[in-house]
Formats: sequence, C-alpha cells, structure tokens
Amino acid sequence: MESLSPNIFVSNMNETIKFYELLGFKVVMSVPETGADLVWTMMTKGAVTMMFQTYESLAEDLPEIHRTDGGSLLLYINLKNIRGFFDEIKDKVTVLKGLETTFYGATEFSIKDNNGYVLTFAEHES
Repeated sequence: MESLSPNIFVSNMNETIKFYELLGFKVVMSVPETGADLVWTMMTKGAVTMMFQTYESLAEDLPEIHRTDGGSLLLYINLKNIRGFFDEIKDKVTVLKGLETTFYGATEFSIKDNNGYVLTFAEHES
C-alpha cells in the first residue's frame, strides 16, 4: 500500500469545492472536466488528496452506499505550522475544538466541513 485517498460523498459539489478552497486545497481533476454539473472532483493540498463525489452518481452502481450528512467519519490531517493555519481559517469555518495539546504531544484543532464531516488537524511538534 502506498497511499489512502478518501472518496467522500457530498450533497453539493460546488459548495464543497468552495469550502475546501478556503482550506487551501486546489482542484486537480473533475468529472466532467468543465461545467457546473460536476459529479466527482479530486482536490489536493501538499501530500493530502481528497476526492468528492455526488451520492447520485453511484446510486445505481453501488446501491449499498448510504449515509446521512457527516456519517461516522473523522479525517485526521497532519500539517506544519498549525497555529498559522488555525489563525488563517478560524473565522471562516465552524470550529468544534480550538487549539490544544493532547496527552500524546500533538497540537490539534477540529472543524466541521459543509457536509458535516469532522476534520482534525494536527502537528506533532518537537
């Protein structure tokens, strides 16, 4: 195994793209390649890749997929300069838990994205 890239089901692709652009992600691929009715998109920031897909686009192929907003998923993202990143986005997103140092020595904070998913950002400072 070399990497893990979550494919997250979303209700509104355009709102999702805007939210993740606030976090500094950039669209690198989409289906279709242009237009307003995107059904899938891949976004990256540094070494982190996330894919987003409309629920409807897989309904026939994989009817086993079902969820409510947010699901039972927490995405844990390591980064550098967590304090600067927190200061940059804290007034633009829903912060669930502010900066704190954990018992295992990481500095973390958690936000909720526009689809109800929880993103926890962490820096393991030495």
